[in-house]
Formats: sequence, C-alpha cells, structure tokens
Amino acid sequence: MKHGKIALQLIGILAGVLCLTAPAGTQEQNSLTPPPAYTPPAKGAPPVADTPAQQEALDRLKARLEQETTVAREAYNSTVIPAYNFRYGVGNPFTPGNIKVQGEGFIQPGAFPSAEYCGTCHQEAYSQWRQALHSNAFRTPFYRTSVNILIRDKTRGIAFARHCDSCHNPIGVLGGALTEDSRVDRAKFDSDGLTCTTCHSVVALDSTNGNASVVMGVPAVIVDEKGNRIPGQVPFDQILRHPERHSAAVMHDFLHKPEFCAACHKANLPATLNDYKFIRAFTAYDEWQQSKFSQRNPLTFYTADFTTCQGCHMKRNPVTHPEYGAKNGTFASHRWLAGNTAVPFYYGFDEQLKKTIGFLQSGNYLNVDIFALKKENSDRLIAPLGRVSYSLEPNDVVEAYVVIQNKNIGHSLIPEVRDLYEAWVEFTVKDENGKEIYHSGFLKPDGMLDPRAHSFTNRPVTDEGDFVDNHKVWTIHSVAYDNTVQAGRSVLVRYQFRIPADVTGAVSVTARVNYRHLRQSYLNNIFGKDHPAYPVVELTSRTRTLKIGENQPEAPDAADNPDWMRWNNLGIALLDQFQYAESVAAFHEVVKLRHDYVDGYTNIGLTEIVWEKYGSARMAISKALAMDPNNARALYYDGLLERRAGNTQKEIADFRRVVEMYPDSRDARRELGITYYQQKDEHAALEQFEALQKIDPDDLAAHYNLSILYRRMGQPEKAADQQAMFVDKKVDPGAPTYSLNYLRAHPEISTESIPWHVHSDLLGDAGEMKNGK
Repeated sequence: MKHGKIALQLIGILAGVLCLTAPAGTQEQNSLTPPPAYTPPAKGAPPVADTPAQQEALDRLKARLEQETTVAREAYNSTVIPAYNFRYGVGNPFTPGNIKVQGEGFIQPGAFPSAEYCGTCHQEAYSQWRQALHSNAFRTPFYRTSVNILIRDKTRGIAFARHCDSCHNPIGVLGGALTEDSRVDRAKFDSDGLTCTTCHSVVALDSTNGNASVVMGVPAVIVDEKGNRIPGQVPFDQILRHPERHSAAVMHDFLHKPEFCAACHKANLPATLNDYKFIRAFTAYDEWQQSKFSQRNPLTFYTADFTTCQGCHMKRNPVTHPEYGAKNGTFASHRWLAGNTAVPFYYGFDEQLKKTIGFLQSGNYLNVDIFALKKENSDRLIAPLGRVSYSLEPNDVVEAYVVIQNKNIGHSLIPEVRDLYEAWVEFTVKDENGKEIYHSGFLKPDGMLDPRAHSFTNRPVTDEGDFVDNHKVWTIHSVAYDNTVQAGRSVLVRYQFRIPADVTGAVSVTARVNYRHLRQSYLNNIFGKDHPAYPVVELTSRTRTLKIGENQPEAPDAADNPDWMRWNNLGIALLDQFQYAESVAAFHEVVKLRHDYVDGYTNIGLTEIVWEKYGSARMAISKALAMDPNNARALYYDGLLERRAGNTQKEIADFRRVVEMYPDSRDARRELGITYYQQKDEHAALEQFEALQKIDPDDLAAHYNLSILYRRMGQPEKAADQQAMFVDKKVDPGAPTYSLNYLRAHPEISTESIPWHVHSDLLGDAGEMKNGK
C-alpha cells in the first residue's frame, strides 16, 4: 500500500505564476501590531467587576459607538439606495441569495472591524486565515472568471451575482455594492472575502436551505454587562478586561455545529437565478447529515463516533504565533483544510499548500481494493484477491474488479463543485521490467485527463445538451451523469486487459485515486493553455503482483480492510450498480465470515427489497431482528416489509421505534408520515411531514403531502406555498432529454453514465471497443 506519495506535475516554479490580483503572504502577518499585554484569568475565576468610573466610561463608549454607527448607516443608505437595482423588489435586496441583516437597509462595509484589528490579539488565527480559502473567497481568478461571465451576461447582470457573492463576498452584498454603477468602494472587502467579523457577526441561522441562509447582526466585538451588543471596534483594554463579554459578542453555540456550515456549504440554483426552476447545486451538509458521522441516520452501512464539519476541518493544533484565544496551547485551525490546492499554489502560500496535501493524504479517508479478477469465458470470480489460489497464463484476457470505498469522509467524493474539481482512478498494468501493458486515467501532454478515465465528477448540461463549461451554473438544466461516491459507500470500477503472449515472470497491477483542483480545461479557460501545471495529489493507492502460473494466498497489507469488509464493500458497490443477484451473493459471503454481523443480514434484506424478492428479504430481516430486536436499521426495512404485507399496525410500530431512536431520520419520518396519511390519520401525518421538512426543507414528499394536508385542514395559504415549492423542486420531466443529447454527442465518455461499464482498450470482432469503453 502506498500512502503519502505526491504526484506533483509542475511546469515552472511557484514564483512563475501570473497573479491577477496582488498575492497576500506572510508579510501581512508580520505587519500586525504586537499584541497588548494580557494575563488570562485563572480557570473558574469570576468576571472582573468594573468600578463606577469604568462602568461610566463603557456607557459613554457604547452611546458614542451606537450613535456613530446609526448616523453612518443612515448616511450610507441615503447614498446607496437611490442608485441600487432592486431587481427582485425593495423587500428582497439580496435575492437570489438568502442572506439577511438586522436593521433597516444596507450596512456600511466600514461597520465590520478589519481582520488586522482582530489579528492584533489573534495572530495565529490571522496568519492561518490569510492563506485560507475564506480570506480568498472572492478575489481569486478561479471564482472571478465564472462570476464575471454572469455579471457580463446580457440577459442577467450583476444583480444575479448576489446569489454567488452572498457567500463569497457577503460584505459587498450587504453593503449594496452589487448593482450597476455602484458607488461603493470595494477595494478592501473584495481582497478579504470572508473576514473574521462576517462569520463572527452572524446572530442567527435562518434555515439549512443554504445560499447564505444566515442573519447578520451589526458587527460587535463586545457586549455590555446586560448582554447588549456594542457596535464597532472598541479599545483592546475593554476586551482584555472582560474576555467573557468579548466571547458573548463573537462566539455562539451554532458556530460549532454543522448547521452553521450549511449556510454556504449547501446551495441550490433558484428560479430567480436561472429563470427556469429550482435545481440542487451541492449538498455537503445533507451528505454529512446522512453519513455515519452525524449519528442521525440509522440506514448507514457503517457506524462511527459523532464528528462535525468542524471536527475534521478545524482540528486543534499547537499555536506558533501569539494567540489570546488559545486553550492549553492549542487553537482551532482557521485554515479550514480541505481539497483546494489551487488557491495556495496560485498565491505561493507554500505552508497552506503543504498542509492541504498532508490533509488529503491523511485520515484513512479512502480505501482502494483490487478485489477480484475474472478471466474471459469463465464464470469464476477470483476473490478476494490475495486470499485465494488461481492461475494466469500468457494471452489471458482478464477483468480486474477495483473497489474504492469512501471510508472516512463525512461527505461525498467529490463534494460540491463536481464540474470543476477532478478526482479519478489511474489504473496501470506493467510487466516485471516496468513496460506498460495497460494504462487508464493518464494525463495527456497538454494536461488534459484521459477522456476514458473513471472520474468522480459529473457533467451538467444545458437545455441544448451542451456541457456547462466555465461553471455557468445558471444555464444548467440537467446532469448527464454523476459518478460521486457518497459517504460510507463504495464504487466498483472494472478494467479489462490482455496479458501479453510473450510475458514472463509477473505483472503488477496498480490502482490509485488522484485529485486535482481544478479541471484542466477550466484552468485553460482562466489562464490560456500556457500556465503552470497545477498540483496532482495521489490520495491513496494499492498494488498487487500477478504471477504468470500459479498464485497462492498471501498475507494482507496492513492497510487492507478485513475480508468481511472487502466483501461488504463489493456488495454495496454492486447494489448501487443495480447488480442485485451479485450484490446478494457478496453479502452472503459477509455473513459466512461474520455470523454475528447483524448488518450483513440487513444488507441482504434491503437488497432483496429493492430487487422485489420480498419473501427472502423477510427471512434476512427476521434473522437480523432475532439477533438484535432493537436494531433501528433492521426495523426500518421491516417496516417496509410489513407495509407490503398489509400489517399496518406493525408497520407503524416499526417506524415509530426508529423515529424514537433517530428523531432526525428523514427516511423514517417520511415513511411514517406516508403510513399515517394512508390510514387517514391526518394530524399524525402532518406532524411527521412538518418534522421532515425541518430536517430537509427540500424534501419533495413533504411538500407534496403538506400541500394536501394543509388544504384539508383549512389552511389554503400554506397549502399553496407547499404546492408551489413542490412544482418548483420536482425534476423537470424533459431534463433527461438534455442529458441524452449530450451523451449521444460524446460517445467517448457516454458509458460513464452506465453504472456497470467496463474500461478496456481491447477491440471486438467488428473493431469496436469491447464493453463500450
């Protein structure tokens, strides 16, 4: 097993990158004012009591700052409002974004204390933030290229960019800068993107709808003795005397919760943006909520300890700069390490780039398993590879099963902007001298990815069936295919090759998962073709040696999954590829190896439910419940079987028990609501669908059923709202046509839309690629 190997194909050097905006580096951190002297209070010590003179001084400061902020805001609005384009009405100044702000009108950018002000006492946070994605959310050419196309679009314009900038540049949106002939000086906040006092001035979460669904307060860094916010910058001595009041102003419980991240790490394309209809864009929050790490979903294939977004992306680390927010010498990372290698590479942020690559290669996030071989004209599946004997001969045509498990990522591979990010499988077969026999997933000399590679991306298309290039999301009408691997699930990638007739010794087979931020064609669109090659990171890989002649079992690699899990991951992958018989067979191998594994029997049952083999599904689920009567996962599928058998009371009992154990299970809430509705228990059904809508505000079943239930209960306005949302969010029945048009025009990648396709460079009798790839 190879971990930690970096495949960086770099043309030129970091200093050779052409910067479209001035890079910001460590020199900015060095220019910060030295922090004032501060001795933290002893743990458990009560807050310091102010003297009458100190209290009077604070009262005067508060009154002055409140007056100055109010006067400045009124004056600012008197200038900005008359020139502002209220395209969506005076009451919706920030649409298509969902962001809101307290108070009347816009809020002046100067009301937000600068990052340098905060950095005086929080130099660790500042130094990390300056290189992180949040501080560079707006100014990078990677973002500006696509948003500028929207702004320059003749049928749209800058008002539509409020959808994007509500997350990428909220100070600009809230300040009314996104309008034609803006009178707002954007220089400072454009270069800072998401600054300290954007996140730390949020006072409420509006919903988990995304598109910046937060309520921004008037920025404040301290509260008074009664908890009232004092706007603007205050002298540092006030903060250092009362750190608890500073925390009350800038720290909220929701900052530690995934729901806060959902504000911008969940997005949709509303009709106000695309003049079409609601389309899901990305749902990293929903993916986490449905993953094993949330402990909110009983239907995951595996379980894990509870972990939030912050638990992965804001791990505590030892401080290296003065940091008054540190605890026991550690501080929650404000680098927000994830997958973006492009921004630190572009700006020359070497430390951020190094730590990002380290993050991507750590954590046992993925598992690559060259699981099986299958020889042409043979029904035998040689599996699991390394644990069984087999023989190979020259000229054998072999199909390799590569199972890739999304093992410990709390969201999909790849999350979010799948049309721009690029992760793929590189599969090579070489003889013992290193001569290449087969290669899929290579990079061509111009940096473009092999078009026949298996990539974990998607292909959004327009209503003309054209690929949506340059991230013009407002033109998306359908998705031709989506090869994302959801959290906790696996994918099976098949490769077929011929062992050469003159081969001697052995051949080596390697499968690796590579990652590049961003797709080469998008980089070309930004910079032209003459630009440095951006980093390609090898996330993980596995190599196996195949001997010509007899092969005997061998000891597993330390990073290999146990055999039962290898079979389990194959079963999951086959289930997602609609290969139900093979999936059931794989899960049977699991329970042979682990008789005590309840989920093994549940996996058999759920696959047979999808396969409509209800009798054998009943036996498997009954076995699981006999072993663990309180297993919520088995109870859920038992509820589906009881519904099929007409045992309504048992059906209700099953789903209710699941809801009691997992109150945030969207699936259990949905099915229980449907059952109550079918039994004409409308109030009970209403309770479940309203609860479901709080968990997932976009759930179609909730919209549909609530529209009916509200109407029956004499609430026509609510019914009309739900009906409108259902119509807007349901899939356009014409959308598949757009996808088909694209796939017909691109046969070189059309088989990626077929879940069970085989990658091969062998020709059939008629000269076509065997198995279509």
